[in-house]
Amino acid sequence: MTINEAQLTVDKWIKDIGLRYFNELTNMVLLTEEVGELARIIARIYGEQSFKESDKNKDLGEEMADVLFVLICLANQTGVDLTEALQKSLVKKTKRDKERHRNNIKLRK
Repeated sequence: MTINEAQLTVDKWIKDIGLRYFNELTNMVLLTEEVGELARIIARIYGEQSFKESDKNKDLGEEMADVLFVLICLANQTGVDLTEALQKSLVKKTKRDKERHRNNIKLRK
């Protein structure tokens, strides 16, 4: 699925199943909540925290997909073409970071 197809799929799902988008502020709060849930699982898998019973059945991919879903909702609501935005971001990062990362001795470990 391309990013564009994902945006269209989420839009169709919202209209068919969700009835309508939550407003942008609500979706921003939901995005923050979903990122927090993802961070919690990452902290338990890769960090030093132990799993709580309620976290043991959480799936990392599912948590990432929840973040992506809400991000796509926000993009759809605000008229952002994520494919175009990502392409612009990659160009910007390439210009800005190409030599910086190559010259960073910390990244050569």
